[in-house]
Amino acid sequence: MTDKPEIDPAILEAMDGLRDEFAGFASVYQNEIQPALQAREHDREQAVSKARKFRYIGIGLGLMIALVGFIGFKSVFGPFIGVIVGFGLVTWGGQDLKKFGKEAKELLVQPVVRELGLTFEAEPGEVPSIYEHKKVGIVPGWDRASYEDRLTGKRDTVEFELFEAHLEEKHTSTDSKGRTTTRWVTVFQGQCLRFHFDKTFYGRTLVTRDAGFFNRFGGGKGMTRASLEDPEFEKIFEVYTTDQVESRYLLTPDLMQQLVNLEKAFHGGKLKCCFYGGEMYITLQGGNLFEPGSMFTPLDSPNRLRELLEDFAAVFHIIDVTNANRRRRSLQEGPQV
Repeated sequence: MTDKPEIDPAILEAMDGLRDEFAGFASVYQNEIQPALQAREHDREQAVSKARKFRYIGIGLGLMIALVGFIGFKSVFGPFIGVIVGFGLVTWGGQDLKKFGKEAKELLVQPVVRELGLTFEAEPGEVPSIYEHKKVGIVPGWDRASYEDRLTGKRDTVEFELFEAHLEEKHTSTDSKGRTTTRWVTVFQGQCLRFHFDKTFYGRTLVTRDAGFFNRFGGGKGMTRASLEDPEFEKIFEVYTTDQVESRYLLTPDLMQQLVNLEKAFHGGKLKCCFYGGEMYITLQGGNLFEPGSMFTPLDSPNRLRELLEDFAAVFHIIDVTNANRRRRSLQEGPQV
């Protein structure tokens, strides 16, 4: 029988402090993820070299065109053309690095989701549940949408889904000569989460970031403002509900803290959350999830995996705390619930 190789102390140090259920990932990283990343290090270096070279060329050539046009020909179009040329070269030179970043994400994410029994789709196509987020009022209407990074799975009887959405609204205007101009305006870009619980919520509860003056518009028909147990969180969030009792059971300080932690983990903001039917919906604007980190540093840093696992932990914490709160209410109200 062959002894298992010892785990590199640097990997163990990077994984230190994570949830106990992630303990096995030090071995997964050393035996599977790290070798795959190291095998692509040369490709990363080439892509970085190309991106840097065209960055310098683009900036230099752009400045030269701008100066020649403005000083030599006294034309304001010189700087404009210079910016276009420079930006174009920098963008073109970075295409390989952008593509490689997506490949690196797959090398990191897929082994983790397999180990956790989840499913990950980098390009999922249309995600129908976005209409449920709109129905409960935590995303606005849109005319065009794109989606990426969809994660689905199940934890402690709770089926969940997470994806990134970019929603745009079409704006059309007509000038005095009858010429029509169309532009697309982003109305939402960020993370959407949906959790399906095994029991239906009694009422509807909406959580938003404190909107100051706009708090007076409330959370919708039939909803009243709810008080939180912790005054500190009342400074951060506004809560509206159709069931005051249920909202107090659901929105404990533990859960509110996990919502704050979720924003930090996802690098997003303007969090909104709604409990309705048997579902819990969350949206956060901005931020990217499951990103592999900077491509300008060596690929095989175990900190890349740690950051990824912290993203998963933030989602798991929400499920665990919400389940605990619901079970606590069921125990206190007795078997008739």
